[in-house]
Amino acid sequence: MGTRRLTPVIDDRRVDTGWGMADHGAMTLSADEADLFEGFRGRLEAIAYRMLGSAGDAEDAVQDVFLRWHAADREWIETPEAWLTKVLTNLCLNQLTSARARRETYVGQWLPEPVLGGDRMLGPADTAEQRESVSLAMLTLMERLSPNERVVYVLREAFGYPHREIAEILDLSESNCQQIYRRAKQHVAGRARTTVDAVAARRIVEEFLAAVLSGDTDPLIRLLADDAVAVADGGGRIPARKTPVLGAFDIARYLSHVFHLTDAKRRYVGGDPVFYACTVNGGPGVLAQVGERVIAVLDLEATQDGIAAVHIQVNPEKLDRITRQWLAEGPHSPLDVTR
Repeated sequence: MGTRRLTPVIDDRRVDTGWGMADHGAMTLSADEADLFEGFRGRLEAIAYRMLGSAGDAEDAVQDVFLRWHAADREWIETPEAWLTKVLTNLCLNQLTSARARRETYVGQWLPEPVLGGDRMLGPADTAEQRESVSLAMLTLMERLSPNERVVYVLREAFGYPHREIAEILDLSESNCQQIYRRAKQHVAGRARTTVDAVAARRIVEEFLAAVLSGDTDPLIRLLADDAVAVADGGGRIPARKTPVLGAFDIARYLSHVFHLTDAKRRYVGGDPVFYACTVNGGPGVLAQVGERVIAVLDLEATQDGIAAVHIQVNPEKLDRITRQWLAEGPHSPLDVTR
């Protein structure tokens, strides 16, 4: 396939995607062409979110694709979906390369940005593979992959692209793509979470919250898998443990301390949190709200052995999208934590 550059070349005069070029401002976007792009936007955002682990970065990447769509000589684009996916993939490859450097200076543990049920970032959820590909556990595991491995894995596993098309997107041979995919699957192989319906998810959340607020660690230990892990992401902006907590006993003690409200904690967050059950990245979650702010989201990774992981997101930068969606969809019924 050659060694053509993967990323679009941009200067003050033209955009070169490898699939057609045009002068900036020379092309007028018709209503039909704008509608065509908008028809693909949701799918593009879902691809970018899985590749980047950030809804905000995914939105930015797709908007960059739109600018290139506007600037391109669209008469030469035979298959718009393929063209848009290729441009998006190239942008995400650049983002993933620079993200590795940013992770090295990130304060504490890094977790993906969570998204609520109904968010189009989640994309298709028809198969177990598609649902698993957007779980916070899988998005975290995918941080182990090289940029090419992550791109190939997402396009193949979550969106069913044939290796031939992925090879064309990445300018690689089909056999090379197959090898990359096999390596990626080996790197992210792990325990599969249990698919639960809305009723079961709420029950898990209610039992978890009752246990963690009881002040007794034994009920929480019984809910957790023996080898469970808890990870908190404060991004250096909110106090959060900087190393993972391992094992049911230590997690139960840690969470009991975190959820034990003191006057100092109330002053810090601005009042008493109100807790809600929610769906986070397709799984059961706990949302804590104070006033008009979502201050924390906990993702509970349910498995046959119990809750295998608790992902705690308190970084305000990664809660902005959830806050906007949560408030827009309200009012919600809080969990009864007095029982």
